[in-house]
Amino acid sequence: MEPPMHDAKTEAGNAGRVFPLLVLLFVGSGCAALIYEVVWFQLLGLVIGASSVSMGILLGTFMGGMCLGSLLLPRVVSSRWHPLAVYAVLEVGIGVIGILVLYGMPLVGNVYTGISGAGFAGLLIRGTIAGICLLPPTLLMGATLPAIARWVKTTPRGVSWLGFFYGGNIGGAVLGTLLAGFYLLRVYDVVVATFAAVAINFAVAAGAFVVRAFTAHDPADDAAPEAGHAFAAWPVYVTIGISGMTALAAEILWARHLSLFVGATVYGFALILSVFLLGLGIGSSSGSALARRLASPRMALGYCQILLCAAMAWAAYTVTQTLPYWPVDVTLESSPWIRLQMDLVRSLWAMLPAAILWGASFPLALAAAASEGQDPGRLVGGLYAANTLGAIVGSLGTSLVSVAWIGSQATQQVLIILSAVAGLLMFAPLAGAAREKFGARAGVVTAGAMAGAVLLASIIPRIPGEVVAYGRFLMVRGIGANVLYMGEGLTASVAVTEDANGILNYHNAGKVQASSYPQDMRLQRMLGHLTTLVPREQEDFLVIGLGAGVTAGAVGIDPRAGNVTIAEIEPLVPEVVSEYFGAENYDVVDNDKVTIRIDDGRHFLQTTDRMFDGITSDPLDPWVKGAAALYTTEFWTLVKSRLNPGGVVTVFVQLYESTEDAVRSEIATFLDVFPNGAVFANTVSGVGYDVVLLGMGDDDRIDVDRVHERLSSDEYFQVRQSLAEVGFFSAVDLLATFAGQTADLDPWLEGAAINVDRNLRLQYLAGMGLNLYRAESIFDNMVRGGLGFPETLFVGSDEMLAELQRVISIRQGRF
Repeated sequence: MEPPMHDAKTEAGNAGRVFPLLVLLFVGSGCAALIYEVVWFQLLGLVIGASSVSMGILLGTFMGGMCLGSLLLPRVVSSRWHPLAVYAVLEVGIGVIGILVLYGMPLVGNVYTGISGAGFAGLLIRGTIAGICLLPPTLLMGATLPAIARWVKTTPRGVSWLGFFYGGNIGGAVLGTLLAGFYLLRVYDVVVATFAAVAINFAVAAGAFVVRAFTAHDPADDAAPEAGHAFAAWPVYVTIGISGMTALAAEILWARHLSLFVGATVYGFALILSVFLLGLGIGSSSGSALARRLASPRMALGYCQILLCAAMAWAAYTVTQTLPYWPVDVTLESSPWIRLQMDLVRSLWAMLPAAILWGASFPLALAAAASEGQDPGRLVGGLYAANTLGAIVGSLGTSLVSVAWIGSQATQQVLIILSAVAGLLMFAPLAGAAREKFGARAGVVTAGAMAGAVLLASIIPRIPGEVVAYGRFLMVRGIGANVLYMGEGLTASVAVTEDANGILNYHNAGKVQASSYPQDMRLQRMLGHLTTLVPREQEDFLVIGLGAGVTAGAVGIDPRAGNVTIAEIEPLVPEVVSEYFGAENYDVVDNDKVTIRIDDGRHFLQTTDRMFDGITSDPLDPWVKGAAALYTTEFWTLVKSRLNPGGVVTVFVQLYESTEDAVRSEIATFLDVFPNGAVFANTVSGVGYDVVLLGMGDDDRIDVDRVHERLSSDEYFQVRQSLAEVGFFSAVDLLATFAGQTADLDPWLEGAAINVDRNLRLQYLAGMGLNLYRAESIFDNMVRGGLGFPETLFVGSDEMLAELQRVISIRQGRF
């Protein structure tokens, strides 16, 4: 059946009346696409894991689908079909598949859990799952721009409008990023966010159908020859591919570095991405406006790549050498909105120049590669595919290979050289007439550009260890820090420092995560020893998050612990970091009982059939993007299902650098799954600091006599010594840190937000607590209602229970 034909209208008439409306439609498309991307990455991260490999697979699949879509549409769909009708159908298809992905995710998760494996087979399975979920919608997303491009002639004016469509799409992406990160997922959940995106898709489709009804389409010949032109334009395709590669690689590096002092929160990453996309949008619009007026868009594209060398050097220098040293007291940023303004200024100052140049590159490439009579769908599809393919190489190569292999400094040096090479490709005309016109100037520019690029690359600085260690706290406590080690790993940059008094600190996410300070040692030993002393059996244990290794070390020295598995997401931590804390963690990495798995704890639990007598979790701060997945109802239910009868789970909850709503959410969610759980306080002079949550089976109790007998036996000498070092001299001393159970805390927890997979509410609540130090007031409010002795929590002899009650009463009197 032949598509319907219409009378032709002039390009100028179409442009004057309708092209601006199409820009608005592309704003909607871009907005919906970014909402989907945020939602799908969150959902699939819960299924296939949050490790760098898993995230790389997701990103590669998402962008790969868009690349294929842009290539396939011009080759599969006839140019005789009205472009607006094709565009509308694509938008409807994206919306329908968005709904299917949302409601099919539980099934996908169950299938993955049942067939997942380790090694290369495991990677293939993760890739297959990601492909099933992401390829169908991203194929359609990638096809939208080539589809609508067929309504534009490949004249300078028409190609300029293609650039505006691309810029509108990026502008919509900015809106989608902000809408998802600051509103839809903060206030609602992935269901509402998905249906908001679906509504936008359907509205865009309706708008396209309406416009189609009042416009005609003059189709080009499907068989129009383009092989000769495509061959002549190959340098443009290579250049725009390199441009995409350098853009995504640099964005990943800068986001990683900026997050150290902006904060690795959902808000921080949304802001950084929005600024980068804003620059792309400004650049694309500017490049589109210029493209129609330039005598040689090819030369302009080359100059863009040369200027990018300087812009990348500027960003690399400011992100590592100036922004962290701005004389800003973080206490002034305690308000999230003041902090947001500061972070916006920082991000704009560093990234905007380069992002504008990358954004201008695409419309200039369109103008440079276009020729009269060419199928605009194939033109746009090919260039978009080249740009996206480069972006895939840049993002995956940077996140999975180059940073951990050669470091961010060398990676940025390589990017600058590659950008210079891309620019020089544009200064090498292919035709004799062009060579005659530009040849002499090209030789001078070539030498100067390469010399300049090498010079700029040579001055790219290495990120200072003190910046990695202290991030936003650098100016108040990190200047001149004694950095013993700094490393850039697959998932994070980590550091170890030593204070003047000999105290060691382990740093991740730009802050101290563990240390040998007394209060931190006390917390870590509490976590480890409660996990091994309370369970009925003591054979198999799991530690989620190694860090400095003190908690894992406390688990490992229990003489009856047979097997200790540690799930750690960052390879540098067991390889290097924990070695510095060997005295504090009893050389846990070298313990024969210990097996280390490089994986995120949730994914490990989902994909193992092992059962454990004790599980302890000490993840990163809940405000760190993604960490909230280790505090959800679904996660604790999974943990509960992996406990042997009589087993226990413990988790650390910080009261500092958090909000009361976030702490209430953490505790309420935990007690929702473990209703007979309990809170044990780690106080400093009676003032709240952090707490340990302990959960058990619904009918289990803490046997005080059993804990006492274990600690009293000769084989527990090292465990007794470990506890004594942090102020616990008996079982009663340890258990008397009790600070509440469900019945005590119900009034305080009333109305607390339950953190579930569909909203990850905790990371949005905790993200508002960056730089806040209200541990004392949070703890006071928690225990204000009075606690008393927990008759239903402990069992044991009358003598032992009476002594425990006496000590608990004394300690609670100090709160």
